[in-house]
Amino acid sequence: MSPFALYAADLAAAALLTFGIYWPRHRRRDLVVAFLGVNVGVLAVSALLASTAVSAGIGLGLFGVLSIIRLRSDELAQHEIAYYFALLALGLVGGLSATASVTALGFMALIVATMALVDHPALLGTHRRQVVVVDRALVDERALRDHLELLLGGTVSALTVHQIDTVSDTTTVDVRYRLPQALTGTPAEHALTTPAATQ
Repeated sequence: MSPFALYAADLAAAALLTFGIYWPRHRRRDLVVAFLGVNVGVLAVSALLASTAVSAGIGLGLFGVLSIIRLRSDELAQHEIAYYFALLALGLVGGLSATASVTALGFMALIVATMALVDHPALLGTHRRQVVVVDRALVDERALRDHLELLLGGTVSALTVHQIDTVSDTTTVDVRYRLPQALTGTPAEHALTTPAATQ
């Protein structure tokens, strides 16, 4: 099969990953532009590298350089980093492969399927992470945990205290918690239905 078939497969996979999976779930337009721009750019450069005597190590070096430049220019969430690297990988697989082999197409399908599965809302959908500023200085971890569970309406699985300010009477904490299965929506919406919010 012609390598152009593989280029078309890369573009189709990138469009599916971006518009079919990422956009409906996260709705961040600037990253849609970045994802597709990087994918097409990596595809073009890696295809040119594959057609010359340059080794594949240069292509992997390009992967690293592009990722460093992009990740240093903006703050990305961990799931956004995963999408970013997935689209980089699609571009490299599409560009560095000499022909549209079953292996290359299989890896493209595997990348898209993996992101569709692991980022699905139903997978660990009740688990949340928040950085919370509590309006009191709580030194006792048990008291802090109880307060957070009442505030967030879930069961705290882990917490890390970043700062206890006794002057302004606040505690900044990074908390991971699990919501009851019946609850949906944002943490702010959950807090409105907790006893702490209705007292």
